[in-house]
Amino acid sequence: MKHLFKTTIACSLAGLLGAPALAAEMSVQVAIPRLDATEYHRPYIAVWLESADKQTLRDVAVWYEQEKAGGEEGKKYLKDLRQWWRVSGRSQGTPADGISGATRAAGVQTIRVDDKILAGLPAGKYELAVEAAREKGGRELLRLPLAWPPAKTETVTAQGQHELGAVNVKLAP
Repeated sequence: MKHLFKTTIACSLAGLLGAPALAAEMSVQVAIPRLDATEYHRPYIAVWLESADKQTLRDVAVWYEQEKAGGEEGKKYLKDLRQWWRVSGRSQGTPADGISGATRAAGVQTIRVDDKILAGLPAGKYELAVEAAREKGGRELLRLPLAWPPAKTETVTAQGQHELGAVNVKLAP
């Protein structure tokens, strides 16, 4: 009887540990328009997730100029991403450690939101914010409302006017 009990527990645990983890997924597509300007600079872009009550905040991506003076020169302009800077950027020693990267070229850029960012995210209503600022250019902020975790596969879309093109958030349960 003892042997049967141990075998049953071992098989149950093996089934649980061997089963694939089912987790919701999020990806973000950001269209960066190529602007007709005499002096074109790639935009700095910050993407973050915040709860409706502004209590939960998760940085998703921060793209800025990293080539100048070992990245130090580019860091000083992160405050031009005004909304992100107020809610997250100024409190960080290293800009969005682990999710920051170089500015991106014009075109559609895709971000697969890391499971670490989504882990432990409480169920509720959120906004994905995408902010762009460009030297000798303008600023733009888009907010896309979404519910987490998603009940079904869906896409939430917003259209920028100047510094951003279409932004699509794809959610899958």
